[in-house]
Amino acid sequence: MFVLYIFFLLYFLIFSDWYGRTGVYVEYRYNLILFKEIKRFIEYREELGAFAVFTNLFGNILIFVPYGFFISMASRARGFFMTLFYSFGLSLCVEIFQLITKVGSFDVDDILLNTIGGLLGYIFFIICNMIRRRHNGRRKKRR
Repeated sequence: MFVLYIFFLLYFLIFSDWYGRTGVYVEYRYNLILFKEIKRFIEYREELGAFAVFTNLFGNILIFVPYGFFISMASRARGFFMTLFYSFGLSLCVEIFQLITKVGSFDVDDILLNTIGGLLGYIFFIICNMIRRRHNGRRKKRR
């Protein structure tokens, strides 16, 4: 399941032309200023439309939630900082790939939002793990 998710993630973030990745750019765009694109999407939400704002801000978060969950589940070194490191690292690799190949656009805000998504996945994993432990503890008491 994790491997399928990674293939989907890489396809969506790098190769998909669904979100403006047609390969036709007059000038390559990149953002190195933290919160610049987030602020722009919020300021121009009326002109851009709700869908564009949602997909840019929340889409970048939501797409990394499963990554944070899976990496927490699969890793022996489960923890907040490891999930932070892995989420940041994968997002940075994707953005650097986009910068080098000029597919998509390099954006530090995407790195931030993707990392937040990974951390939300970690929190979701912790909650699910606590529920599982409680459920298993109750099951043992019944025997």
